[in-house]
Amino acid sequence: MTEDPRPLPDEPLSLDLVNTFKRGFDLFAEEGGTALWLKLRGLERSSDEDATRDALLFTRVALRAAVADPADVEGLNKVLAHGRIQRVLTPAGPRDELQIDEPAWLPAWLAADDFLKLVARGRDRIRVCAHESCILHFYDTSQNGRRRWCSMERCGNRAKASRHYSKVANAKGRGETPRP
Repeated sequence: MTEDPRPLPDEPLSLDLVNTFKRGFDLFAEEGGTALWLKLRGLERSSDEDATRDALLFTRVALRAAVADPADVEGLNKVLAHGRIQRVLTPAGPRDELQIDEPAWLPAWLAADDFLKLVARGRDRIRVCAHESCILHFYDTSQNGRRRWCSMERCGNRAKASRHYSKVANAKGRGETPRP
């Protein structure tokens, strides 16, 4: 697999991880999928790719749970327990050093940390697409905070077309001439 299979590649790291699974497709179940995702996100490959994939899968489940229920924090806190940021003073000034207990957990920890930053910026902006057959997640960066679709080209247009055809069918059923 060499092409980018991600449906929303510009989403923040945490939501990009959540979106590696959609109906009928799990990027991490594909041959080379974990390595590809790490490469696309600019993350280092761990020497233990199976352990990295397992950590990412655990984190994906924890992130989905935390998005669905803000009180469901146990899984995410387990991921975050694998690392910490140590503040140190160097001759050049203060610096943050990331310390991870196992290298395989680094990408998963970074995704969990990214989610914390999104929550701090506005938990209400973390959304699931409003289209009934879509399960993709996105972070609403629109000025007014009213974005509903993962992508206007994908789900927004499908929803608009569905409403239009429903309106036309209802009007024909009542013997009316549908209006544009």
